[in-house]
Amino acid sequence: MNMQNYEREFGCTVRPACLGTPRFVFSVPQTFSLRYRRFAIGLSSALSSAIELASGPQNTILRYSRLKVCATTKAGALTTCTPTDSRQAGRLSYDQRVHETSFRPITAALRRRATFWLFLLMAATAIGERLAAAQPSPNREIPDRPEKLAFKPLVYEPPHPSEYRVALRSGPIAYVIPDRELPLINCVIYVRTGSYVVPSGKEGLADLTGYLIARGGTKSKSAEELEERLDFLAAQLNSSVAEMQGAVSLNLLSKDLAEGFEMLREVLTAPRFQADKVALRKQQILQLMQQRNDESSDIEARERRFLAYGEGFWINRHATAASIESLAQSDLQEFHRKWFHPANFVVAINGDFDRQVMVKKLESLFSNWPFQGEKPPPVPSNTAFAQPGAYLINKDVNQGRVSILLPGIQRDDPDYFSVTVMNDVLGGGGFTSRIMNRVRSDEGLAYSAASSFPGGVYFPATFTAGFQSKSRTVAYAASIVLEEIKRITTEAVSGQELETAKKSFIDTFPQTFATKTQIATAFAQDELTSRFAKDADYWKNFRSKIAAVTKEDVQRVAKKFLSPDKLVILVVGKKDDILQGHPDHAVKLQSLARNRLVELPLRDPLTMKQMAP
Repeated sequence: MNMQNYEREFGCTVRPACLGTPRFVFSVPQTFSLRYRRFAIGLSSALSSAIELASGPQNTILRYSRLKVCATTKAGALTTCTPTDSRQAGRLSYDQRVHETSFRPITAALRRRATFWLFLLMAATAIGERLAAAQPSPNREIPDRPEKLAFKPLVYEPPHPSEYRVALRSGPIAYVIPDRELPLINCVIYVRTGSYVVPSGKEGLADLTGYLIARGGTKSKSAEELEERLDFLAAQLNSSVAEMQGAVSLNLLSKDLAEGFEMLREVLTAPRFQADKVALRKQQILQLMQQRNDESSDIEARERRFLAYGEGFWINRHATAASIESLAQSDLQEFHRKWFHPANFVVAINGDFDRQVMVKKLESLFSNWPFQGEKPPPVPSNTAFAQPGAYLINKDVNQGRVSILLPGIQRDDPDYFSVTVMNDVLGGGGFTSRIMNRVRSDEGLAYSAASSFPGGVYFPATFTAGFQSKSRTVAYAASIVLEEIKRITTEAVSGQELETAKKSFIDTFPQTFATKTQIATAFAQDELTSRFAKDADYWKNFRSKIAAVTKEDVQRVAKKFLSPDKLVILVVGKKDDILQGHPDHAVKLQSLARNRLVELPLRDPLTMKQMAP
């Protein structure tokens, strides 16, 4: 190596005498995280490889307070920069790295590289010192309790539906949202239809039709050919019809959009309803019917709706063995042609595309529809809430399932936001709610206990509080829930409870629009259910309306809607043990609901008629 070049470049000759004075120092304060300290090691490693002082080993040493780059000669001993107590308090998983270098002359190119790394190291040192000076003292400024942490106010403005809404000339309303993150496109076509339009005696028609639209083949492809082609494209094509809406969805790679839209149009305009697929699905439905009374949760959910809405309400018209067996391929074709046309469609599409180009493709997808459908009637809303009392269904299970019901509201009710906050305090807020704290945390009577008070879209949705408990403690646990319902009507909620409930909605609000798919879905659902037509700024004003709820509002709506005179208690479980109650608690089920106890028999799974006790 040319020693004169080394002296001229670094101001030191390669001999042990100069090794005691490190040439480069990089400060690493103790308050820095492990990530910053590892960055320091990486920076010094790059520096050492550029300088290559000699052919001997070069040591990079990280201490609490500084990083040093030292060198040795081939024959010389290591410098005095030995490792110190750098593992103390777990601040670093290692304290020394040794990099082997090989001998080579210092060239002009090497000097330029060394100069670059020296400049970078100096800049990093200056930045590190500024960051260290700006960091707060842990002992002085970090609170001793989590609740004392202070955060800046959340600044977030939700997207507005008008930014993405497109009224297609071919009929549908579409929400078109580009998203270039992945080479995928997700398209969902919502349909204004549902089981509520099915005539009496044909129960199950909507579900069967919805299932087979995308799975029963098309005019040009059998069900097997369609499935095989979709698998080849790694695409997903699904369809369904629920109680108050239908949907056909397509998810595929953006490069396959042209072929995907061809298949989608054929599914929408010319589903085959392949005879063997119809027969197979009917057989599957009949087999599932026989399991209707197997699970107590299924029994509870079904009977809860009978009590909440009435025996004659359309939502309680269940498919039976007779109605399923009566369905023919022609029934499915008629249902499809009646409701599946562009005037009944709302489209949510997001993914890897140009917005204007996609609008043109959607116009083409829905143009020249081969048949004219009908506009669906309004969803019926003639509900009938059950008479107050306790309703008991005998089922030989270890735990009793309990639903406590009261008449509800619709989501456009002026009290909706106050009711939402009130329910969060009462039982909707998880471990911060009163019902959960009393039933689970204080008494240990149930793993989960909660309440819900959603606003119905087309008809009032009921207030429901529910839990599972051992048969002997069902009555006692129910009495605790009723105590909390009464307490929230008679006592004002605390300031802390109110603040926690409101923050739970306000602080989590951005999650509603976390992805482009969520945005498209939310706005399409608002369009389908007429929320956009009634209140286009619903999401814009959501947080301010939640924030405006007061303690007085909470107590007012609690008194208004949580009336004990209308209380219905549904219990599914072992009758004898539930009625016997717990020896340590004198509460009896029949005393909780105006001393009215009604025993409900199970329903025949194939006819849905109540069986004899």
